[in-house]
Amino acid sequence: MTATSVPVLWAGDLPETLDFYRTLGYEVTYEMTRPYPFGAVQRNGFALNFGPTPKDISAEAAHIGCLVLVDEVAPWHAEFTAALRARYGRIPARGTPRITRFRPGQTRFTVVDPVGNTVIYIERGEPDPEYGGSTSLEGLDRVLDNARIFRDSKLDDRAAARVIETGLRRHGASATPVQRGRALAMLAEIAAAAGDSAKVAESVAAIEQLGLNAADRAAVAAELDVVTELRHWLSD
Repeated sequence: MTATSVPVLWAGDLPETLDFYRTLGYEVTYEMTRPYPFGAVQRNGFALNFGPTPKDISAEAAHIGCLVLVDEVAPWHAEFTAALRARYGRIPARGTPRITRFRPGQTRFTVVDPVGNTVIYIERGEPDPEYGGSTSLEGLDRVLDNARIFRDSKLDDRAAARVIETGLRRHGASATPVQRGRALAMLAEIAAAAGDSAKVAESVAAIEQLGLNAADRAAVAAELDVVTELRHWLSD
């Protein structure tokens, strides 16, 4: 016996919502406006439906959404960002609609549609996160693993930054220069995503004061490259 589950999200302005999903490569398979709005889209063997929308609250505030499991998440993000940039002339990374950023090795990202429905694309086989950081790590490395979970899985940059700043105060003195450099680079990436150029500059300046050797600089440079890529990704 087999079964298929199809999530029903909020329709909002149904033509606008369906057009947004067309931009992402979905096929519209049903559209009805009377006696109430109802629509359906599909791609790659799965479907999303859209039904009546309550007034005076957004779907995002009401936590309306679903999960989509895919074999490899990176190609989906690349396709969606290219399509959204072509449609809007920029990548909508804030407000509604938007798509969250993506780092190498990440296993999920989120799309929020014009109604506020949240669709999270997750790579099959994604490991369960160890909240608090991996127990196989210690000190600042464990702090950074915990911050990664807040940033990449819970999409909570503020919490990730707080975790890192607290970790630097507690473990900074005993951490290696490259560990401190990675922590500061992560703070710079979070600040870049928020458009806080002053904080980016502050974190980069702090890295310069660490006295890193050539090998350490190479390790931290890989983290800082993400800041540069993110600024380009966010640019109009």
